Amino acid sequence: MTPIQDRIAAFNKLGTFLSQFSREKIDKKDHVVHNDLFFDGFKHQLKLAQENNSWFTKENILFALENWSKALTNSNLEKWISKNDVQTATSKTVAIVMAGNIPLVGFHDFLSVLIAGHAVLVKQSSNDKHLLPFLAKYLEYVEEGFKGKITFTEQKLENFDAVIATGSDNTARYFEYYFKNKPNIIRKSRNSVAVLRGNESEEELQKLSDDVFTYFGLGCRSVSKLYVPKDYDFNHFFNGMYVKKDLINNAKYANNYDYNKAVYLMSEFDLLENGFLMIKEDESYSSPIATIFYEYYDNEIDLKIKLHEDREKIQCIVAKDFLENEVAFGETQNPQLWDYADGVNTLEFLSTI
Repeated sequence: MTPIQDRIAAFNKLGTFLSQFSREKIDKKDHVVHNDLFFDGFKHQLKLAQENNSWFTKENILFALENWSKALTNSNLEKWISKNDVQTATSKTVAIVMAGNIPLVGFHDFLSVLIAGHAVLVKQSSNDKHLLPFLAKYLEYVEEGFKGKITFTEQKLENFDAVIATGSDNTARYFEYYFKNKPNIIRKSRNSVAVLRGNESEEELQKLSDDVFTYFGLGCRSVSKLYVPKDYDFNHFFNGMYVKKDLINNAKYANNYDYNKAVYLMSEFDLLENGFLMIKEDESYSSPIATIFYEYYDNEIDLKIKLHEDREKIQCIVAKDFLENEVAFGETQNPQLWDYADGVNTLEFLSTI
């Protein structure tokens, strides 16, 4: 098994490779190892990923790559590792069933398994199948110890010791049955919420637009539900969202907006809209694309109790000076390595199998 420092160094080199791909520009740098072999090929994978899934716009893919290049620094990796015991006695094979809602959504699990010294068996979503195998190949070039440790399959999963699976609530029930005899982490659908008090600045609400609209709202860290005080003035909210008005120029987003608006109008639901976003009073957490749900609250203590009771359905809570583990406005899509999905410490799990 390769030493932990070598595994960290390999992912750090991958982070350096990814730093060439940002929303500002795609720029080939001289000092990046194996660039001649991989740079142009990865540019081609970006193109294929966009063609395969029209939610994966160039901007969204590059945003994901920027985040990963920032996360995969030596200091970040060391800090993350220092919080956990990753001295694996024996290497096991861990299967990962990945979702495909946003680009590289399964990368954190992939990283965790390899950094913990295990082998990984990946079953990708057909919606997000172009980026990770290419990055895995890069890792094998920078760290030979990863060769033979990374397998991708489209077949039925076999010969593995533990599993991490992410899917909808329906597929999670299937996973729970199918993987019941193996150590597992099974993730269901979650959404994120924002708690507003009515005194938010325009800047804070503009930052909230990133939490609502990044990846078209398809991520579990995307805010799909607002809690607002009685008599809340939604004009403030819409003013903050207005910076994202150009989203309606995306054909797929526009089609969803038109369709959902027609459904709501035919059902005679009360809704407010501004030409690219609808808001609707609804108790559910999961809102359709181009829609955000809201609920009124009477007092903050009752709201805290409700959010605690519903914690299994919630990924992040965006707020200011409301809860201990709240996320700041504009920060839901910038998680750290130690911000685990569903609050389940993946490295801790991997150290016990």
